[in-house]
Amino acid sequence: MPKEKKQPLRQCIACRELKDKRSMLRVVKNREGKIFLDFSSKAAGRGAYVCDNPECIKKLKKGRLLNKNFSCAVNDEIYSAIEEEYFGKKQN
Repeated sequence: MPKEKKQPLRQCIACRELKDKRSMLRVVKNREGKIFLDFSSKAAGRGAYVCDNPECIKKLKKGRLLNKNFSCAVNDEIYSAIEEEYFGKKQN
């Protein structure tokens, strides 16, 4: 009887819920301090996950949660890129 593979879970930094890693968007800060969206989920560096709940996306930007998570200033372009990825267009 084959063992079932465990689904990797990650915590959303906005709602703090554990969810399937593959259903979430990963944002990475690499050694050089560059922050970017990681669609492969394999980039080296400190990762932060956000789920696809619209409330989480709004909370992420409003609370500047990536700034807190990475302990540095995060460019507005990163927050906008996350919104575009989930909503398909810029939100104001």
